[in-house]
Amino acid sequence: MSSRHLIDLTNTFIRSRVLPIDDEFDGDITAAGGDALRIELQAEARDAGIFGPQVPVEYGGHGLNMCERAPIFEAAGYSLFGPAALHLAAPDEGNIHLLDQVGSPEQRDRFLAPLARAEMRSAFAMTEPAPGAGSDPTLLRTRADRVAGGWRLNGMKSFITGADGASFFIIMARTSGEPGTPGGATMFLSPATAPGIKVGQHIPTMDRSMLGGHCEVSLEDVFVPEDQVLGGVDEGFRYAQVRLGPARMTHVMRWLGAARRAHEVAVTSAVNRRAFGSRLSDLGMVQQMIADNEIDLAATRALLMVACHELDAGERAPMSTAIAKTFAGEALHRVADRAMQMCGGLGVSSSLPIAKIERELRPFRVYDGPSEVHRWSIARRAVRAIAGPHS
Repeated sequence: MSSRHLIDLTNTFIRSRVLPIDDEFDGDITAAGGDALRIELQAEARDAGIFGPQVPVEYGGHGLNMCERAPIFEAAGYSLFGPAALHLAAPDEGNIHLLDQVGSPEQRDRFLAPLARAEMRSAFAMTEPAPGAGSDPTLLRTRADRVAGGWRLNGMKSFITGADGASFFIIMARTSGEPGTPGGATMFLSPATAPGIKVGQHIPTMDRSMLGGHCEVSLEDVFVPEDQVLGGVDEGFRYAQVRLGPARMTHVMRWLGAARRAHEVAVTSAVNRRAFGSRLSDLGMVQQMIADNEIDLAATRALLMVACHELDAGERAPMSTAIAKTFAGEALHRVADRAMQMCGGLGVSSSLPIAKIERELRPFRVYDGPSEVHRWSIARRAVRAIAGPHS
């Protein structure tokens, strides 16, 4: 199937099947049916031939690389429920990529295959409550101690997206060193039913479109067999980069679609509404907002594709992914905010989708690394490129 045909099919499916549900429930996926809705829409996406653009072909997907999947993910993201419907939502999308890159044959059979086929959901458990790992992952406090046949994990995780209803977790735990020191982390695979894993409260957040919420997860003497170590011992931070760079870019792809919808709704409103003797779209201040939105959308796509080309070439692309994520998080929020302003009172109401889109976009400036942390990282790399690695 050509990329153009896949984009067209995705656009049709999103607009005809998914958007009406999204709008009816104001972007709240739990209120719309949660996992039952996901399963129903994914079955329909399979029938339409658009399921899993990024999923390896052997598991029923299209196996698209980063550049190829970008316009498909954007088309799916036009609805807040679109990523779940096509099985390209976080955190499962990033976990599929990680397991495909790092998982052993046995781990691929047990965890990757059913996840890629959407027979289960997953979660990535790295973030911890303060003073643990957050923006600074080296503060990781969850510990894994060697015992006969494997490892024993103890700790507390927080803001774990998708935890409620996940069938398994990828858990980051410290196997050497102390909090604040680099290295010493390891990734572990564990079924959610393992004794000692407890999914606690949902942390109330402003966004509502992600399945399974953002939860606290406690780990108390959780036994993980040796064959469920993902990658190498003490290599967890290195393997995390295999997941985090591409996952940040797929976030950008999805939110591009949502921001584009907000913009298109606002432009339609400006064309159809008259005030001060003319259409709103003929007023200079409104035209500036329309133009600035077009610029932010185009610039986001351009920076995204630079990073995707590097990732497809096998590079880690830390600089380009940080730049694209930081710019997109702020630019796409600006797009939604201007769209809201153009629509006036209706823009802040549930009569239009703009308010819910802005509600979902705003956390992206915090999720997957706050803009301030990425700026710090970008600046450090820029300085080292000029002054040397030890500056």
